[in-house]
Amino acid sequence: MVRVELIHTGTELLTGARLNVHAQWLSQRLSSLGYGVSRQVAVADEAGAIRAAVAEALGRVRLVLVTGGLGPTSDDRTREEIAGLLGLGLKLDERVLKRLESFYAARGRPMPERARVQALVPAGAVVLENRWGTAPGLAIEVSEELRSAWGRGKAGTFSEGSGWLIMLPGPARELHPMFEEEVMPLLARVMPVEEEWASVTLRTVGLPESQVEREVAGVLEGVAPGVELGTCVHFGQVDVRLSARGPGAHARIRKAEAAVLALLGGAVFGRGGELLEAVVLRLLRERGATLAVAESCTGGCLAHRLTNVPGASEVFWGGWITYSNEAKVKSLGVDASDLAAHGAVSEPVARQMAEGARRAAGSTYALAITGIAGPTGGTAEKPVGTVFVACAGPEGTDVVRRFHPGDRLTFKEVTATFALDLLRRVLMDRGRR
Repeated sequence: MVRVELIHTGTELLTGARLNVHAQWLSQRLSSLGYGVSRQVAVADEAGAIRAAVAEALGRVRLVLVTGGLGPTSDDRTREEIAGLLGLGLKLDERVLKRLESFYAARGRPMPERARVQALVPAGAVVLENRWGTAPGLAIEVSEELRSAWGRGKAGTFSEGSGWLIMLPGPARELHPMFEEEVMPLLARVMPVEEEWASVTLRTVGLPESQVEREVAGVLEGVAPGVELGTCVHFGQVDVRLSARGPGAHARIRKAEAAVLALLGGAVFGRGGELLEAVVLRLLRERGATLAVAESCTGGCLAHRLTNVPGASEVFWGGWITYSNEAKVKSLGVDASDLAAHGAVSEPVARQMAEGARRAAGSTYALAITGIAGPTGGTAEKPVGTVFVACAGPEGTDVVRRFHPGDRLTFKEVTATFALDLLRRVLMDRGRR
């Protein structure tokens, strides 16, 4: 297995001013390609910290990815420090410089003099084109002799052979497409995964992680021994990752996947990185149906997730955020007497919200959510975390009471997930008729 270490540069990552979004994304992508991420660290924008982290990593593994520090500001030191560590001079790359000049000219802005530093390239480095920003990525082959000087006699296992050091800019909007279009083809050429490798991720909803892990592990023991199981939970969803290496890996994964699908059934909504909201929109499109939403306690979270999916406008009509009782009455036609008798967080109000939204929008379906996000407002009968979710459609209106305790953000996301899954199951049932 090709082992990889990730180094994320940026003092802001250590102070908490910025979330390290690359840690998860790169690990997922590399793992899906068969590379094993064995370690990752975040270091400050300091010469000693960057050099030490890179030298230590190259002393253990043959593939190291460094993110951040390639821009034009004074704290962007990755390029210079790594060139110094490897004993490489920097030279101006005219092709990169011309691309920088074109980048600024296309935006009607003069190129700052400091921006020229991004065209400095360590001798012998492979330039990775950045069509989404200004700083190019860089890839440098590191000799076994140099790696050995940093690795032998130290803790950890030294991997024989020359290595590769890859540097990518920090912004995710640049790093993600550069990894897909520049880094992946490079790795396939210079450091391919040679052993048979297979992996699949099945995305589930509505089941607790402990139950999923226990039941799936039990099934795999009998039908697909040697398949590695991993689970990851987030906002009401549990991802089941199945992976295998060595001869017959693909066959074992196919067998394991079939067994898990048979076990979990309708709880599985997708594969890989497929989003629940994207699945719901696709089902609506396939059935020629439209959707409207009425949200109270989720404050637009449901609509936000739907509109994050390209093409959502084909089937998503729109919605209402009826946070107050007055808004529920005026916008959705909720009966004020039912609000007084049952409260805003109740089955009758959720039902009327969904039916009112469907009627006003003229949509095929409507989802409605009303609940208590907390931390205050709960009662013994309706504690914080209580929520009613309604789905109105041609077949009638379903209303479900749920309990989603937790902080407000988690409450919103988990509740939105449940609402989407409620509609998904209705649509799947309609498709089977």
